Amino acid sequence: MRSAFARAGAGIDGISVREAPRPPAGAGQALVRLTAATLNFRDLLFVRGQLVRAKSPEYVPLSCAAGEVISVGDEVTRVKPGDRVSPLFSQGWLSGPTPAMTMLGGPIDGVARQYAAFEAESLCLIPDEIGDLEAATLPCAGLTAWTALFGARPLRPGEWVLVQGTGGVSLAALQWAKAAGANVIATSSSEAKLARARALGADITINYRKVPDWAGAALAALGGRGVDIVVDVVGATEIDACARVVADGGAIAAVGRLQGPDNRGAKIGKTVIPIVVGNREQHEAMLRFCADHGIRPVVDAVYDLDRLADAMHLLESGRFFGKVGINLT
Repeated sequence: MRSAFARAGAGIDGISVREAPRPPAGAGQALVRLTAATLNFRDLLFVRGQLVRAKSPEYVPLSCAAGEVISVGDEVTRVKPGDRVSPLFSQGWLSGPTPAMTMLGGPIDGVARQYAAFEAESLCLIPDEIGDLEAATLPCAGLTAWTALFGARPLRPGEWVLVQGTGGVSLAALQWAKAAGANVIATSSSEAKLARARALGADITINYRKVPDWAGAALAALGGRGVDIVVDVVGATEIDACARVVADGGAIAAVGRLQGPDNRGAKIGKTVIPIVVGNREQHEAMLRFCADHGIRPVVDAVYDLDRLADAMHLLESGRFFGKVGINLT
């Protein structure tokens, strides 16, 4: 099989793609022929050496994929050959609030390969309504957005959500929120991306390059009431603006660190909820919701596995909308 390999701190151009042996399915495991994967910002952080938990001396990158079960080992009842599945981002995190640290694409080998053996209990069945590439957007970005909206501070119909930018988490949050009957403000520095966000249902869009005080613009648009949830993917540089725009009783869902450290633990007089993806129960609930509401996750570009480095450079550039995909067939 073909597999990608990366070294933490070696950068994007340190990624190699080469032949590797196909793994067997051991007891309790399922061998999955992976068909599609997608990238996340954390993949960049690992190759840059900004996240330090990567397996050494090299690891298989990427955490989000979908595929088909080829064979199963002894004592497997959850899946069978022919089932379409996605592996959990955090392997072994089946329920409860405490994540397992066995996260794909860094601490353990990820999904940038054509075959992989996973613990069967860490696989989620993909509904027929969702394609493989669409399902591959969901284990990290989609589930992070789901937890941000329906976790510790559940979103209610008619409330307002603000999403920052148009990456995978933000667009998934936009789609989940609209399907749940909420309203959405989307920010971006690109008028073209804002137009696409409106096509997905964004009620208000703000170009933060043209309007640097985007928080003030959001408050003005809502008559001063503020939003109920900010899906914060930017981090430290925007914490004051996030605090301004959140209404009393609302929350900042602290997801990411696009600019500086993330905002988990920030003391700003508003509720800040740290978001750490989600467990199997949440993943399955998200898949059902996606299928029931006919949601089509957004993939902007797809590269073959041998061009993984090119896909990572696109991710690094920010010149994409939604997700960047990898064809593994």
